[in-house]
Amino acid sequence: MDSKDFSLFLKHYSTQPIQVLDTTIPSTAYIAIHISSINPDLKTFDINSSGDWENYIYAYLQKNNKSVAYGGYLEQRDIYKRSKTFNQDQPDTARNIHLGIDLWTDAGAKVLAAFDGEIHSFKNNTNWGDYGPTIILKHQIDSIEFFTLYGHLSLESLKHLEVGKTIKQGEIIGYLGTALVNGDYAPHLHFQLIKDIQNNKGDYPGVASVSDIEFYKENCPDPNLVLKLS
Repeated sequence: MDSKDFSLFLKHYSTQPIQVLDTTIPSTAYIAIHISSINPDLKTFDINSSGDWENYIYAYLQKNNKSVAYGGYLEQRDIYKRSKTFNQDQPDTARNIHLGIDLWTDAGAKVLAAFDGEIHSFKNNTNWGDYGPTIILKHQIDSIEFFTLYGHLSLESLKHLEVGKTIKQGEIIGYLGTALVNGDYAPHLHFQLIKDIQNNKGDYPGVASVSDIEFYKENCPDPNLVLKLS
C-alpha cells in the first residue's frame, strides 16, 4: 500500500474522532497551539526550561478555558536546538521538523490505544529531549499493518507490559509523565502514526531533518487523519 492509499484508509477508518487521551475530556476542551518560531509568545520565556514551558502551557489553557492544547505535525521547532540528540551541531542533518501531534495537558492524564492491536515494543528513551518512557503498538486492520507510538509517558506506564499482549481500542495503556522522566518537557503526549517501523523497537524518530522529510512525511502521515481535531 502506498502512502496515499494508507492516508485514505486512515481518514475513512472512522467518521468519529479517535481519542488517545482521557475520554472524560470533551473535544470542546481542546485548542490548537503553535510552538514554532511563528509564535511570538516563545520569545517571552526560556524555551530551554521545562518549567517555563509548563507555566506557558498552563497559562495558555487557563486563558482560553481549555484542558488540552494540540498541534505540531510537520512543525519546524527551535526547541530541539537545546539537545545534541537532534544533531543540532550539524546543520545539514539537524532534526527539527516534528512528525507527530503533541497533546499538552496535565501529568497523570490517561493515554488510550488508538486502535485494536498488540504491544509491539516499549522503552525508556533517556537522552535529554528524547521521548522518555515510550510504547509502540502494532495494528493489523483489513490486512493493513501499521504502528502507533505514544511518547513522554510515566515510568509506571512501562511496568507489567508484555510484547505481544493484545490491546483494545480505547484501553488505557499508560499515563503522561512529568518533566523529570519524559525527556524534560512540559507534560504532553507525542502521538505518531507509522507505516513501516523499520526494525525499530521502543523508539522511532519523532523529529526529522529537512533532507529526510519527504520520506518521513510518507511513512508518518498526519495523526489528525484519525484524531480529527481540526
